[in-house]
Parts: sequence; C-alpha cells; structure tokens
Amino acid sequence: MGTLGRLNYIQKKVLGKTGLFMKETGQLHDGARVGVALSGGVDSFLLTKLLLLRRQIVPFDFELMALHVNPGFDTTCHAPLVDWCSRHGLASHFEVMTIGPDAHSEKNLKKSACFYCAWFRRKKLFELCSRYNLTHLAFGHTGDDLVATLFMNMTKTATMQAMAGRSSYFGGRLTLIRPMLLLRKKDIVKAATAFDLPVVKNPCPSSGTSERASVEQHLSTMFPDRKSRENVFRAVTRWQLDLDRVVD
Repeated sequence: MGTLGRLNYIQKKVLGKTGLFMKETGQLHDGARVGVALSGGVDSFLLTKLLLLRRQIVPFDFELMALHVNPGFDTTCHAPLVDWCSRHGLASHFEVMTIGPDAHSEKNLKKSACFYCAWFRRKKLFELCSRYNLTHLAFGHTGDDLVATLFMNMTKTATMQAMAGRSSYFGGRLTLIRPMLLLRKKDIVKAATAFDLPVVKNPCPSSGTSERASVEQHLSTMFPDRKSRENVFRAVTRWQLDLDRVVD
C-alpha cells in the first residue's frame, strides 16, 4: 500500500465514493486484470485516474490497462492520451476504427448512429479483453447516467432496469464494472479539473443528441428544483447499490 500525497476536498470525495461502491459491490479482487475503457472524455479519464490511485491503497494487487477505441472522426485526437498513459506508466492499447463515420453513412440504415457506434465499440473492447486475458472491463458511467437509464427503460420498455455496478459475461470469464455510479457529473468535472486531466473533446457530430441525453433534459424539466433532483439521484443510486451489494 502506498501514499497518495495531498488531495483536495473534491479529489478525496470522488476517490472515497468510488472506493466505497467498489468495496460494497465486490468489484475487484487480488490478481484482477482490469481493462478500463478510456475514451478521453471527462468520465472515463477520471475513472482511469481513480483506478490508478486505488491501486496504490487497496490491500491487494491488480493490474490496469487502458483500452482506447477511436471511432474515426478524428484519427489523431487520442495523442494526448498516449502521452498521459506513458507518463503514468500505464499499459495501453490504442486502435483507430471507422465505426463513427460508418454509423452516419449508408452502412447503417436500421439503427441510430449512437447505437451502431456503441455496439461495435463494445464488441471491440470485448475482443481486446480476450486478447490481453483481462478479467475485468471498467466503464466510466456516472450516477447521472444511472438515473437517466432507469427512467429511459421505464418509459420505453416498462422495465425497472438501470445499470449494474457489476455484471458477468461469457460464462464468468469477464466481469464488467462501473465504479463511478455514486458520483454526480458536476463533481466529476470538478475533480478532473483538479487532477489536471487533458480531457479530449468529443468530435462526434451526434454528441449530446443521444436518447439518454434527451431523457436527462426531460428530467431537468420534471425536477426543476435542486432538492427534488438530489432526492431522485440519492434514491436511484441507493436502490442500485442495494441490488449490487455483496452480502457476506
């Protein structure tokens, strides 16, 4: 176990909440080989930083590898990530694909551009986990994503389903984890700034127009006051934690 040095309030807050959720839901174990889906956006970048810090303080060893799939809108925008991973001694894999432009072309006539791109990106990430013999794949979904997904499923499919903090794939060979489901987006942005992370701007022309983004906008209209929004957030995150919590 190492020392973290001096952290400010927001850095300690996001690290503590992430650690709490990971511990309560049994996300990692000794010898785990974790691939983190590092897009370069603020969420995945903070997740990568927090996992590096967690590796210094948990009483067991786990390996960490950054996995970046460039969808192909800007084939060089990941350059700052390459430098950052190198400076932090983080193993990494960077791959440029054409799934972004393909999603907005005649190759995709049946699905939304976001669905098409996300499906092929996740497929590639699963392939990389198999190639590098990784046991875990970590995504940077936030508590705000959790709330929006729950409401989206309620209104679109009449199901009470959000985002599991931990789920098993391929007969248990791979565990998908979402360590930041207790974090608010506003805190994530503040923490990323405090850690001086070189966040990459999303070059996708459909950025901010996804169905989940639309639900988030509806929710802000539905719950205009801060207290009601905070109560909804706390209710949903507590509900998900109860679902995912490991019982001794």
